[in-house]
Amino acid sequence: MKLADRKLAFTLSMWGFALLTIGQLWIAGLALASRYESSRTAASSPREKPQTIIVRVPAPAAEQQNVSGHATVSRPPLAAIPLEAQAPAATPRPISPRPISPPPVNDPRAEKLIKEAQTARVAGDMQKAIVKLEEALAETPEDPTAHYEMALVHEQMEVYDRAAAHYEKVFQMGVSRAGSFYQLAANKLRDGFIKTDEMSGQLALSRIRIYHNPKDPLGEHVILTVPVQKSPTAEIDLKELAISVTFFNRNERGEIEILEDSSRVKEQWVSEPFDWAGGEETLRMSYHVPIRDAANAELFGKLSYHGQVVSLLYQGEVIDMQAWPRELAARIPQAATEGLNQGLLPEFQENLPLDFDPEIPLLPARE
Repeated sequence: MKLADRKLAFTLSMWGFALLTIGQLWIAGLALASRYESSRTAASSPREKPQTIIVRVPAPAAEQQNVSGHATVSRPPLAAIPLEAQAPAATPRPISPRPISPPPVNDPRAEKLIKEAQTARVAGDMQKAIVKLEEALAETPEDPTAHYEMALVHEQMEVYDRAAAHYEKVFQMGVSRAGSFYQLAANKLRDGFIKTDEMSGQLALSRIRIYHNPKDPLGEHVILTVPVQKSPTAEIDLKELAISVTFFNRNERGEIEILEDSSRVKEQWVSEPFDWAGGEETLRMSYHVPIRDAANAELFGKLSYHGQVVSLLYQGEVIDMQAWPRELAARIPQAATEGLNQGLLPEFQENLPLDFDPEIPLLPARE
């Protein structure tokens, strides 16, 4: 082979190696860029099912002695009082019977399954609730709590014949076995079922107030007060009433993110005892915006409070909703905003509620 031909072959081979190296570098760069983009998208995109905070309504407080709040003064024995000063013995007051409570679930696994079913029912996942309750009844076929919960699920699904069958099962157990569920089941069988759409206009959210607490050492702090109003003629089952709250944040790139850590939120019914005195009860939500570490803040930007969606649920169905900003309502999958009071805007307050004490936690420790 001639010298010129050898030089040409060498030059072409070098160019081939150079092009191959450039191609490999280009492919590696694309892979790294794709991995970064996918991780960024996964971190910033909202989940299909946002994490919501479900707040149940407390049971009505039992009557207590010394409800006036006055101090109790000890009295000397009757023999130590002069006869002329002794008053006739007062007629003893009748003792109010103790309120009947729900019976305990004796099987730990069944108890866990029933609680999971209740959570699923409130969240609107009826299929999951039925599966959990069927497993619980397989463990304890005669448990009144499982039968009552199964009746609620079928009533909510408007399968009234199956709901009535489970209510009848609870009713036949009597007070001794079914506890407070006995009277509730009897009421259902006697009065029939209340459809969710019949509660529209009977329960509603009043104007929500939004407070900002700039002095909180834990970072940006937002406090909501959520008033719930009830018609004087409305008869409701408190176990069917719940409040759902979903918080949203905004990062420094302007992207909206759904709160994923419910531990950042504490709740408290500030108007207990829950008796609808004045026709309204008030829920308070205290929310601390998550603080990202330096690395995540550099990649995804710091977070700030953007807004929330508050839903009033009865039997797991949304009967009223307030979203701020309003477009956040479209980010809640189960939200049907037609006919709901979306015209009511929140009230923004610069000062914290007068009875708010930051040193006292809003929510006691849960079991």
